Amino acid sequence: MLEFENVSKSFWTGTQRKVILDRASFRVDLGESLGILAPNGTGKTTLIKMMAGLEKPDEGEIRRGCKISFPLGFMGGVISKHSAMENSRYIAKLYGLDPDYVEAFCRWLCGLEEYFDQPLGTYSSGMRARFTFALMLALDFDIYLIDEGMPSSTDVEFNRKAGEILQERLRTTTIIIVSHQPQILEKFARRAAVLNQGQLSMFESLEEAKQLYDYQTQG
Repeated sequence: MLEFENVSKSFWTGTQRKVILDRASFRVDLGESLGILAPNGTGKTTLIKMMAGLEKPDEGEIRRGCKISFPLGFMGGVISKHSAMENSRYIAKLYGLDPDYVEAFCRWLCGLEEYFDQPLGTYSSGMRARFTFALMLALDFDIYLIDEGMPSSTDVEFNRKAGEILQERLRTTTIIIVSHQPQILEKFARRAAVLNQGQLSMFESLEEAKQLYDYQTQG
């Protein structure tokens, strides 16, 4: 499980204090994937980083009772001067997994061909996103964290394969996905929440969350 208890987080922008969370409490149990709707600029990325342990709360407690992934797109631990092959094998060893398997999985899913053996520093942003997503799916987590859904990629085959794998993982793992687009959440979660101006409102269905989200963003 992942649990937030009275968690607060804010930043000083130079002119004012921006509140990301204001005494938020919620819990995500394994098997209950959660979608979070949040307008752009409200702190989606900060929230997902707090779940992963990459950002600390100002107040409150975050409890993690399972293995939680790094956020999709997060490049921490990945070294730009090393190739995808080298990075995948290194990360596999850190997590105690078979480097041959992780390398082979990433090589197959990414479809980067000869670039897989080139330094990540030579990749386009789309290629880096594909590798990071493949690496996340290759590792063994109880909860997968996704910020804004599928990585931005024009590679149709990659999007198809990655989407199928995510759907399969939903049967055995839990996904927390944060986005400003309700249609993205429909693919992955039934339960949903709305984050706006530091307040996190939890709902039992995505439809209920969409009603509040539409009212806040269109009102």
